Formats: sequence, structure tokens, C-alpha cells
Amino acid sequence: MRDFQFPGRSPVRATEAMAATSHPLATLAAIDMLRSGGNAMDAAVCAAAVQAVVEPQSTGIGGDCFVLYSPKGQGAVLAFNGSGRAPTAATAEWYLGKGYDGLPESGPHAVTVPGAIDAWCRLLDDHGRKGIDAALAPAIRYAEQGYVVHDRVAFDWADSFDLLAADEHAARIFLPDGKAPQAGDLHRQPQLADTLRIVSQRGRAGFYEGEIAEDIVGRLRALGGLHALEDFAATKGEYVRPVGTSYRGYDVFQMPPSNQGMTALIMLNVLSAFALGSLEPDSAERLHLEIEAGRLAYQDRDNFIGDQNFVQVPVEQLLSVGHADRLRAAIDPERAMTHLPRLELQPSDTVYISVVDRDRNAVSFINSTYGSFGSGVVGPKTGVVLQNRGSSFRLAVDHPNRIAPGKRPMHTIMPGMVTEKGRAVMPFGVMGGGYQPFGHVHLLTNMFDFGMDPQQALDAPRVFYKDNAVLVERGIPASAIAGLRKRGHQVSVAEKPHGGGQLVLIDWDEGTLTGASDPRKDGCALGY
Repeated sequence: MRDFQFPGRSPVRATEAMAATSHPLATLAAIDMLRSGGNAMDAAVCAAAVQAVVEPQSTGIGGDCFVLYSPKGQGAVLAFNGSGRAPTAATAEWYLGKGYDGLPESGPHAVTVPGAIDAWCRLLDDHGRKGIDAALAPAIRYAEQGYVVHDRVAFDWADSFDLLAADEHAARIFLPDGKAPQAGDLHRQPQLADTLRIVSQRGRAGFYEGEIAEDIVGRLRALGGLHALEDFAATKGEYVRPVGTSYRGYDVFQMPPSNQGMTALIMLNVLSAFALGSLEPDSAERLHLEIEAGRLAYQDRDNFIGDQNFVQVPVEQLLSVGHADRLRAAIDPERAMTHLPRLELQPSDTVYISVVDRDRNAVSFINSTYGSFGSGVVGPKTGVVLQNRGSSFRLAVDHPNRIAPGKRPMHTIMPGMVTEKGRAVMPFGVMGGGYQPFGHVHLLTNMFDFGMDPQQALDAPRVFYKDNAVLVERGIPASAIAGLRKRGHQVSVAEKPHGGGQLVLIDWDEGTLTGASDPRKDGCALGY
């Protein structure tokens, strides 16, 4: 139990249903959907659509999504890959011939075809009770009538001023009066409202065919992009088999490659042989082990993970006990490793949604345009912000993530699902681009090794290894920083918080739900 004399908040507890998102309006929309007869999938898509309006820096219908789903909390966990692909004309040779040494982080060549709308429509058709029209209704209302800009949204928005100012249509929509909106300002996106209304009426075809696709492709082509209308029309997500491992008696599931989710599983496998629970949770001893396990797992990520339709990824080998033993042998509890290559990991803006309904359908749902405001490219008539997921591709020969026509990039956004004895016990996620495997592992070990409740586990201070340095949040104690430096780590204080997360914990014996939402974002958990 937390000390009520210190800042913080309690977990949210209920019996019927629970939703947790990074924005209050999205959480409320999910609860309204559940109370009106929708199920967890309806609520998750509805919340994601609202966030595509009210958190425009983090997500949108010009991005991608991934979903883990446990129907009635029983049996096999389903996984859906709703990520888009490179244009058919995009080859590594084309970029090399034009003098590129890598894919840009913004502009048309950073844009992969958005997969979110295809995924939303498919998931609602297969698992929802209500249609896309009902799911989009609150988002249309906020886009048309306006929404109040929340504090974390405003914080991120201001940081993206230069990117938005570089695109006339982005500037017109997102820099009204020539400046980023501040917390408390009212903002509207009427063009996006019209776009969402078309999708609500025509479904998937309304986005990938006709005037919306023509507006987006026309803008990309005008900027020099390689996209074609045929690339949009061919967009189709797919069900895939999740990957998993066991940790402290629980089964933890992630998306398979092209997703980076198994990076977290490799970290858990390495850490499983250490008695973490005997250490202090914010100690240098614990954080050092987490950092070193992460450095090893990310090396595997960068060496092996790519689109399995194009490259063979040795999933079973990477998740094997023997591989974890070999990695673990390289860790010295008293000294940082010096032989590993530099990790150039990028944070990003994303939204994660966790929903469980009265039937115990459990949804772990993540949606993103990658960097803040994605590529910075916006459809002139549609108001659609396009993701910059293509910036993850590489041009090096034989790299598993080398760009190719119709290939998916190695993807950072990763929903998580924990089960026990064949029943879902926790859809969870921690946002933040390359940080996400660290975030998943830190959250799970906080709960399963240190006995923290869900809110405490999200509140706890975090570290991230990036560019050969350990970035610590201000909540990490001075003694831990000193201990990390003694072990050879370069340590500095992070300029921004690491990620943000949500979860819903299912107690099958008591028949209760416990929700939590990260204080690093504006959101909340609500249940009834």
C-alpha cells in the first residue's frame, strides 16, 4: 500500500469493465462505449480514434497499430499486425542512387502507407459489436466542435514547432496564429472531422480508395514521394502468431517480428536467473542488471529483427534458454560491458490503450505516427498527419531491416499481454519508441519481483540506455546514480520522461479489475 502522505494516486478498481488510456477524453469515450453495449474491442478503437484527434502529436489515422486480444480472457492470445508497408517503388537502390545514406526522419520518404484504418475496420468486423460509425462518432465530434489541449500534449506540441512550420498544411492546422496551442486552449480540426465522417460512412474503402487516398498520395508525390494509389488500395493487415516467454510463473506475450516486442522477452529471459526481488527496486544493483540485459537484447534486435515475409528471423533460437544463458554470462554485476556496439535508440510519441469488459474480453491496443507529428506531412484537404515509420528502414546490404518494395519496417510500438494458466491477467503497454522493451521489463519486474501494485509499478522512476549513456529520470536516487557511475556507466538526467503506460489487471478469483495510467501522460484509468 502506498504512503498517502506522498504525491501519487491509487489504482482504479471496479468489477464490470475497465479502460486505461493516456488521455481523459479517450478513457471516457471507451467507458461510454462499454456502457452503451459495446465490448472491449469497440471501446479500444473508439478510444484510439479520439486520441487521433486530441493527441495529434502522438497518433492518428495516418499511422499504424498493433493489437493483442484475448477473447473472454481464455485460450490462445490473438495478434493483429496493422502496420503499413513501403511503397512498391521504394528500393534501396533508388535511395542510394539519389545519394541518401539513410532514410530521412521527416518528409515524404519517411512515410509508409498507414495501416491503422484497415486494422480498425477489420478488428471491429471480426470482434466488435458495433460498427466503425459508432466507434468514430466521439472523435468526429471533438474534431469538429473542438477539444481542450491538455498539458502533456501541449508540452510535446511546442517541441514540434519547427517540423510543423516546415509544411504549409501542418502549420495551418497545428500552428494557429503562428504558434503551438498552449494547455487550456481550444483546438479544432474540421478537415479531419470530414475525413473521419467519410470513413464512418464508407469504412475501409473510404480511406484507401477515392478522395482521401488521392489527397494523401497527391501531396506525397508533389513532395517527391514514391507512393501510388495502388499502394493504398492494397493495404491489408493480418493476424499473426504472438511470441512469448515465461517469467515468475506468468506467460508474457508480444507481437512477432517485424515488431521489436521479442526484445523485451529476451531481456526477461536474461533477468529470470537473477534474484531481483532481493535487491532494492531503485538501486544501482537492480538498474545495472536491467541496463545490461537491455543492451544485449537490443543488439539482437538490431542484428536479426525484420519483416518475416522478407527475412528469416531465428525466433526460437533467440528466445531459447541456451541463448539467454549465453547472454547472461556476459554480464558482470559490478562492471558495465565495454564490447557492445553503440545503441542509437529513438524515443517516440505513441498512445497505448488497455481495455477489459464484463465478459473479460481483454484488449492490448497501440497506435502511433512514430515521431511527434510523424513525418510532418499533412494531407491538404484531409488533415491527415502521416507517420514517419519509414525512417526505421536501413539501406545497408544484407541488413534485416533494409528497405524493399512492400516491406514493413522494424516496428517499435508493442502491446503486451500477460496470462496465467491459460487466462488473461493483464493487457499492458509502455510507450516510447525504442524505450518500450525497457519499459515493459521495468513494469513487469516492478510487479512480479518487487510486489508493486499496478499504479506504483507505472509511477516508479525509470532509466534508458541510449547513445552509450544511461539517461535517468529525476526520481532515480543519487546513490543509484553514483553506483551506476562506479560500474562504468555514463549517466545523465533525461530531458523528458521515459514513455508512458497503461494496464488493467484481472483478478479472476475476486471478480475484480484494477486499472492504472502513467503520470507521465495526461490520461487516467476508469472503471465501473
